[in-house]
Amino acid sequence: MSLRNFLIAVNLAVLLPNHAWAHVSEQGFALLLPTGAYISAGVAVVVVTVVSLFLVPESVVRRLFAVRPVTPRRFDQLTRVTSMMSFAVMCFGIYLGLFGSRDPLSNLLPLGFWTVGWIVLVSLAGFVGNLWIWLNPWTGLYQMMSPGNALATLPKGIGVWPATLTLLAFAGFLLADPAPDDPARLAYLIAGYWVLTFVGMFIFGPRWCDQAELGHVLLAAFARLAPVRMHAPAGIGGPGWQVVSRPATIGLGAFALMMLGVGSFDGLNETFWWLGQIGVNPLEFPGRSSVIGATLTGLAVSVVGLAVVFGLVVWIGISISRTDVSVLTAYGALALCVMPIALVYHMAHYFASFLVSIQYTIAALSDPFALGADYLGIQPFRVTTGFFNRIDTVRLIWTTQAGLVVIGHVWSILLAHRVATDLFGDHRKAAIATLPLSFFMIAYTFLGLWLLAAPKGA
Repeated sequence: MSLRNFLIAVNLAVLLPNHAWAHVSEQGFALLLPTGAYISAGVAVVVVTVVSLFLVPESVVRRLFAVRPVTPRRFDQLTRVTSMMSFAVMCFGIYLGLFGSRDPLSNLLPLGFWTVGWIVLVSLAGFVGNLWIWLNPWTGLYQMMSPGNALATLPKGIGVWPATLTLLAFAGFLLADPAPDDPARLAYLIAGYWVLTFVGMFIFGPRWCDQAELGHVLLAAFARLAPVRMHAPAGIGGPGWQVVSRPATIGLGAFALMMLGVGSFDGLNETFWWLGQIGVNPLEFPGRSSVIGATLTGLAVSVVGLAVVFGLVVWIGISISRTDVSVLTAYGALALCVMPIALVYHMAHYFASFLVSIQYTIAALSDPFALGADYLGIQPFRVTTGFFNRIDTVRLIWTTQAGLVVIGHVWSILLAHRVATDLFGDHRKAAIATLPLSFFMIAYTFLGLWLLAAPKGA
């Protein structure tokens, strides 16, 4: 296909009439840039990072993730208040979802859930910590109505597997449901999940949130990358010090890998390549309802396949380093080191969508009932996508996305090496043991950048 015909096909795909979903993609515009050069440069940076680990002293890597302990702080009373405020906001959102505008782009429930919750809060967790401690809509009401002792205890060793399964179900809803941003549909889902979680807390106590509530586990996992932690064990250090200092489990490692697998398939699911694999013409996309089975199958294969490949990579690393470290122990510890990749890809993947969706969110805040009000005094206000039509702003968007992906992989490689130094007890052995993992991350750098640049048809 000639370049001219290829560009015509991409523009036709953009013009196809369809529903506006929660994370529409504008990334096809980046195809006008020399993305191959950016991809090659990004992969080269990651390769240089891997090679440098054999040359730099161990003390340098240790200093990157050093931590200075600080006095822990408790905010129980304040978090109870903010939790009750969050509960009130959630109830208002559910009301808007059921009785407000039917348009997802003017209803605050889908805009707040997908733009503020899924894009912003998840991204911020890796830098400022677990904001869900302050914002979850259960703990304040639970503490007011608490029956005292829990009626039952969670099975020993269950870890965060309940939240892991919930993450898989949530990903299925996000990627395969025909209308994940329909206001009423989302309102029923949120209300049902709130009730189930509250019942779980009454039966199993607050630990239900720590192990089974997806929002808490998801943000707590990303919060391990934050440089500051005020709850015990409190400290300030290099981003990722909590991954090094706090205990890891096979369950938490599996959760981290699932986050990466879900994010990767989220990007792959929209590409011309994937649509070709499932027999769909990207220029005549029949709608999400027609590809539910293929989407769920692809999601399951991506998640399971990534977990298996990662396990094989860890096993090879242990074998060539000739150490007696348990594969399961290394798997749990090193799997947490992919969280920087999962975080930055989440940010990069949704960056273009965020630039548009946040404008709709501001407009909806000014007119929450879609009755023509202007509570924020912002009128005349027009949502713009003009920055996708200018080569300089498109280049800035693409380089921001690509830069995030490269930084995340470099971050992960350094973090994995630091964790491996404690696992294997020797700087050189750690470098050898993580060499297969480094090759894995180099390949994932190429995949992540390719997913951002690939033409989208769904």
